[in-house]
Amino acid sequence: MASTAPSHGALMDAVYRRQKHIYDATRKYYLFGRDTLIAGLDAQPGTAVLEVGCGTGRNLALIGKRWPGAVLHGLDISREMLSIAGGRLGGRARLGLGDATDFDPKTLFGREQFDRIVISYAVSMIPVWREAIHHAATLLAPGGSLHIVDFGDLDGLPLPLRAGLRRLLASFHVTPRADLGAALAALAEDDGLAASTRRGPLGYYQIGTVTRPR
Repeated sequence: MASTAPSHGALMDAVYRRQKHIYDATRKYYLFGRDTLIAGLDAQPGTAVLEVGCGTGRNLALIGKRWPGAVLHGLDISREMLSIAGGRLGGRARLGLGDATDFDPKTLFGREQFDRIVISYAVSMIPVWREAIHHAATLLAPGGSLHIVDFGDLDGLPLPLRAGLRRLLASFHVTPRADLGAALAALAEDDGLAASTRRGPLGYYQIGTVTRPR
């Protein structure tokens, strides 16, 4: 499938051009499960970590603090967000501009594989999200794992709250992927990987993991 980078990148820049300075202050109230994912990474010193859709660098900064010695890399399709991430992280992470579905890690980061790959609340914003998770899985080193956190089915929320949240998310071009677990299971079966998905409280978020055998 052809890359969506030019049109989607322009859309994301338009969305975040004004939001980038307040993004972290506002998203902490409804992007849950991110810190739970980070705590479970087991990124020991020397572990190569890549975040796809790194945004402002918030997660990478926390990964570096929680897992000192991890080697940090961040990819985003938005120049606007990377400008914030670069200021926050300085030389602590290598950042690259690219499309999650087809970026070349060797060109951007000087390496072809990663021990941990994180996608946090980006799958719901990537139009061809299955291609993005498949591409990420191909970059896992032996024993490496892909960790995804994103909105769940929201079914545990009261109907008015659920409907209101879905309207809010749609205004930011966000579409919860209720079939993420099935997509990860299919990916694992096709590529000889292991996959698991767990549902957060009230179905608000879900965390999926794909692991490549050693």
